Amino acid sequence: MKIKTRFAPSPTGYLHVGGARTALYAWLFARNLGGKFVLRIEDTDLERSTQPAIQAIIDGISWLSLDWDEGPYFQTQRFNHYNAAIENMLFKGKAYKCFCSKERLNTLRCRQMARNEKPRYDGLCRNNVKHDENQPYVVRFKNPQSGSVLFHDLVRGPIEFSNCELDDLIIRRHDGSPTYNFCVVFDDFDMGITHVIRGEDHINNTPRQINILHALGATAPAYAHISMILGEDGKKLSKRHNAIGVMQYRDDGFLPEALVNYLLKLGWSHGDQEIFSIEEMKQLFNLNAVSKSPSAFNTQKLLWINHYYINHLPSEYIATHLLWHIKREEIDTRSGPALIDLVKLLRGRCKTLKEMATSCRYFYEDFNKFDTKSAEKYLNVLAQKPLQMIREKLATLSVWTPDSIYAALEKTADELQVSIGKIGMPLRVAVTSRAQSPALDVTVHAIGQSRSLARIDLALDFIANDTLAKID
Repeated sequence: MKIKTRFAPSPTGYLHVGGARTALYAWLFARNLGGKFVLRIEDTDLERSTQPAIQAIIDGISWLSLDWDEGPYFQTQRFNHYNAAIENMLFKGKAYKCFCSKERLNTLRCRQMARNEKPRYDGLCRNNVKHDENQPYVVRFKNPQSGSVLFHDLVRGPIEFSNCELDDLIIRRHDGSPTYNFCVVFDDFDMGITHVIRGEDHINNTPRQINILHALGATAPAYAHISMILGEDGKKLSKRHNAIGVMQYRDDGFLPEALVNYLLKLGWSHGDQEIFSIEEMKQLFNLNAVSKSPSAFNTQKLLWINHYYINHLPSEYIATHLLWHIKREEIDTRSGPALIDLVKLLRGRCKTLKEMATSCRYFYEDFNKFDTKSAEKYLNVLAQKPLQMIREKLATLSVWTPDSIYAALEKTADELQVSIGKIGMPLRVAVTSRAQSPALDVTVHAIGQSRSLARIDLALDFIANDTLAKID
């Protein structure tokens, strides 16, 4: 059997981590078994589906590199297929027209709830009650009234539903548009989907969908329902509750490899291994290792994984993603270190690319003032002589390398008989405006000789002016 999975989101909002994990599992299952992965946009909810949401889904899946073999298909472009199938079901007696008004259905629902009964359609029109064919109607599926639906969930094991608990759901609305539950079933059948991997909130839909498949003369695919993801507050993540869109993680400086690795582990495990390459994921993923229990989202764990990838992926690759953030910060990088070198400088200190971009400005842009707290602590009269001496030595360097810069620092410290830190901290604030940076020798080297000297002069002027101000 040729394996074929699908990811079929509804474009009523952005793609959040729950949907992204479902897509990842379906994609990995297909890749592991040499099958195909289909992207299908289920946009039958015409009022809530939006073009920006569709684009956000496609952008998110593309950013995560979950390439699809077919699609994207759009259900709104397939209405003629659905309606032809529904007309055939009407002809064969597998479905029927329901002329019940909203008022009658509302009254029926209220009476059932008052009797503590499960609200459901009572089958009035199923029994061939005569109606005026010119009146508006919906089409309902004629669900079996006896027996049960039993299926083996690939995550949860055997699940059974009694048919008497299932009512005759609507498969086409008054306006002629087919409904979600029918479109899903027809598409899975028509597209040859062999395995449906989706969230556990769809479990209750499964028996109805299996019955419709049987009415269509089709064999049901295998189902695997994945447990929910809980937020850090213990509540279910959803589009309406604290779920962040996938592209927001890009905006916040996460690498796609890090998010994919994290989502993989959010409900699946392979021993104690934490980090997986894409090839390892494809080779190792299976549904047997998917947990039945909810998973809790942990931002700190995601940050740890992201920091790992920033440190271990090639600097050339990191630089391509960093460039997006650099442009977003409107930093002109024409004067300063190459982005590849910047990654090497900052990767050990930054957990996100956004942090890297926001902290690198002093490598490329001059400034006319210093961080207030850093200047108060390190740019004072005690720093004046060390800064003057190190400036003189840096100015005379004919070879501008980290080693020559460090040697100048050592020599200055020896002459003053102080630790390098007594010179290093004032110098760091002078050339970066702040008290934190990568190692001083590589930082000063990356900033450049002329720019470093000019900034030391600015710091010396600051000390002189501050001293005069205090005397006054």
